[in-house]
Amino acid sequence: MYAIVRTGGRQFRAEPGQIIDVERLPDEEGASIELTDVLLVAPDEGDPIIGQPVVEGAVVKATVVKQGRERKVFVWKYIPKERYRRRRGHRQYFTSLRIDSISGV
Repeated sequence: MYAIVRTGGRQFRAEPGQIIDVERLPDEEGASIELTDVLLVAPDEGDPIIGQPVVEGAVVKATVVKQGRERKVFVWKYIPKERYRRRRGHRQYFTSLRIDSISGV
């Protein structure tokens, strides 16, 4: 069984036992959260349930494993013949979630 959930403006495929990295959530490590923005639920047998836009009553329960930051990405600005060069770094925050269960189907 798997589900497609939307969080942080992105969509993720979630299966029980899987760890996914999503945009930063304001929860502490070890906290249990519920993701209610479920777009699709596909059981092991039978047809998938597709939401319009979300599946009513479907909930994905997860546990916050870690709060962290990604590797640094450098952004360069450069204008030729102008002696203009700028380098800027960025590290994106993320939250690691362990998917515990998919329910409400």
